[in-house]
Amino acid sequence: FSLTIFIRVVTGFDIGLSTKCVMIPKEMEMCHKIGYSEMRLPNLMGHTSMAEVILKSTTWQHLVNTGCHPHLRTFLCSLFAPVCLDTFIHPCRSMCVAVRDSCAPVLACHGHSWPQSLDCHRFPADEDMCLASLTKEYKHLHQVLPKPVCQACPAVEEFFTHKRVLEVFCDNNFAVKVKLSKKITLFGDQEYNIECQVEFISQGSFLPYETQNMIQQWLLFNKNCTQRMSPTHRPMVYLLVGNIEEGVILVNQVYRWQKRDSQLTLATQKWRYHKCL
Repeated sequence: FSLTIFIRVVTGFDIGLSTKCVMIPKEMEMCHKIGYSEMRLPNLMGHTSMAEVILKSTTWQHLVNTGCHPHLRTFLCSLFAPVCLDTFIHPCRSMCVAVRDSCAPVLACHGHSWPQSLDCHRFPADEDMCLASLTKEYKHLHQVLPKPVCQACPAVEEFFTHKRVLEVFCDNNFAVKVKLSKKITLFGDQEYNIECQVEFISQGSFLPYETQNMIQQWLLFNKNCTQRMSPTHRPMVYLLVGNIEEGVILVNQVYRWQKRDSQLTLATQKWRYHKCL
């Protein structure tokens, strides 16, 4: 697997002769590079055809992209694309609870609740045969970065002066230039291409590339804002200004960055020498 996992083996569930081993299809992007290439069909979600597996699993790709929990991919793939062994290995209930508690707020922000089909009570306790996450160890090995919250989308400002922008800079601690474009996937869903560039930052211990990743998470989390900023398939450029405080990312201001507009360029140039009141 892509992440370290304990497999606690006590008793197994006999697959029997009703399932078969098949290659994980290329359309299941989230289940590539997870440590194995073959899956059992039917799977643990009860999907009997590959077409159904692909259709149902791809609806989770956006949530995976948000990075809401380090074991989300492992959890989902153990259900949608179970490893081809002699027994089914379920995710442990504790893994389900950890993933649900971290990712349900993202689903709620998108107007969806945690699905009944993934009710954590259906999964075995940790002392049974199951996949158990190493969330505590993961936190020790990786810096825990601030997380976005579900928030109302700030109004997109198109008319402003560089002096007003500098005042806004003084009241916040990051500003990131974002290029957004979208495309329609094979399944009719909207997929966004997000390119971030740090224009200025006073982020303390955070490095520019970490801030870029955090803003990408914010845009994936707050899909309502990303949709508003991507009205067409033509790439659009914005400046997102906000604060990182107490483990939370908040975007407070959104500026449309147009080629003919020199005010944002001027503000970012003057910021290096600007002294806040």
